Amino acid sequence: MPVMTPVLDSASNSTLSTEDNGIILSAQNITKIFPGTVALDDVSFNVYKGKVNVLIGENGAGKSTLMKILAGVERPTHGKIQLDGREIHLKSPLDATRLGIGIIYQELNLCANLSVMDNIYLAREIRSNGLIAQKQEKQQTIELINRLEQKIDPDALVGDLRIGQQQIVEIAKALAQDVRILIMDEPTSALSASEVEVLFRVIRELKSRGVAIIYISHKLEELLQIGDFITVLRDGKKVAETEASKVNVAWLIENMVGRNPAALFTRKERQLGNVLLKVEDLTLLRPGGGYILDHVTFELKAGEILGFYGLMGAGRSDLVDCLAGAKPQTNGKIWLNGERVVTTTISERIQSGFVLVPEDRQKFGLVQTLSVMDNMLLASLKNYLKGVFLSHKQEKESTTTQIKELSIRVADSQQPITSLSGGNQQKVVVAKGLLTRPKVLLLDEPTRGIDVGAKSEIFEIMNRLAGQGYGVVFVSSELKEILAMSDRILVMSKGAITGEFTHAEATEGKLVAASAIGHGPLSGNKPQGTGK
Repeated sequence: MPVMTPVLDSASNSTLSTEDNGIILSAQNITKIFPGTVALDDVSFNVYKGKVNVLIGENGAGKSTLMKILAGVERPTHGKIQLDGREIHLKSPLDATRLGIGIIYQELNLCANLSVMDNIYLAREIRSNGLIAQKQEKQQTIELINRLEQKIDPDALVGDLRIGQQQIVEIAKALAQDVRILIMDEPTSALSASEVEVLFRVIRELKSRGVAIIYISHKLEELLQIGDFITVLRDGKKVAETEASKVNVAWLIENMVGRNPAALFTRKERQLGNVLLKVEDLTLLRPGGGYILDHVTFELKAGEILGFYGLMGAGRSDLVDCLAGAKPQTNGKIWLNGERVVTTTISERIQSGFVLVPEDRQKFGLVQTLSVMDNMLLASLKNYLKGVFLSHKQEKESTTTQIKELSIRVADSQQPITSLSGGNQQKVVVAKGLLTRPKVLLLDEPTRGIDVGAKSEIFEIMNRLAGQGYGVVFVSSELKEILAMSDRILVMSKGAITGEFTHAEATEGKLVAASAIGHGPLSGNKPQGTGK
């Protein structure tokens, strides 16, 4: 293993010294300039053979731009790339693939209307005598899925899979290539804890075969668990580089955001109002028998942040989908401000006062071809009608106000939504919801795939909205987030509420225990906590 000296000076851009550096790929003095923006400023980045090379930074720090350059998607304005000590020029992703550089993108790059097998071998079909060898492709797909310890039908349409399974398909697609260097951009953002463990075993297997991994994630604890070397970018510059074994989470955060991590996640005490939302016996039948939602009953007060925690498949996302009107086949009773809610469609629920910020913002929250302003106005256009025409003045005023209040970093509201970082795209989805003038804000994994600084901003928005009297339903798979931000926490398992805790009562152990009810030795236990 190389002997390395950490570079902790925030102004440093030198490479790590090694006795036997083991560098397979080296990006040297990379600068990338977009119109009006310097995305990368003289960044050098080394990739070590058979190691997990972690790259971290806030959204907009330049991570994805650097990875796109290494994958042949973008070309640097200045600088060079060396592979095995020789300079290479990547003019397309195909060039990178031919040299053994593969990438798993943060935003899934799959065709929803094709099967799992067809996605894995798209444009790389196995051929025999000029024909596609479907039998061989299917067998290899089964082997890849088994390697990832999943039960996914190779013939299933990708669009019918849940997002975590789609992430598995994306990983399998990358593993099907004979890669020497594999870039993983947020590979665990939609995976359960058990699926993450499987992925880490696969990564260790790849390392043992000499494959270099470039790993990007906002889950800082997992970076220290799987990483060998850490490189930190901030505002397009490299600010630190060291061995993972020599640092901790606080060091990562401070170098990423340039400030004390203790100030990032703060819950504000507030006076709760009367019951705003009452849900009684909400039930959603599972095709083939059983319940997706099993007679769920709870209340939400005005000004309250109500957290929902549970394992993958516990029913949390189904619950907020039902409240938002996305599953009209739901049974049960809902009251908002004391009035029975009888509407069933999404548009009617928006009119009633519900709005959902979905887990998958790319697929369900945004239209990629539209501008920031157009995305923000999608759900509230009727509010700007004057006769048969839209009032562009009012549209502009509303979007400008949201951009200011939510601190959305955008040069112009007319710029494409795809030009924004993940955290700022998420704020646009929140703004779109707020422009509908809701009473209840349903947030499903609102911090998925965004950096620690953007998470802090999303939590500050949640605090502010709750302080203004909104009811906030907050779904998260991150224990620390749920514990930090929730006034009260409901735990779900197999479609039912299995635990209820106030902020003061809740601990990681209690939430994990309640989420395991029905999954093993705790089966048959009754809900724990206050029982309010």
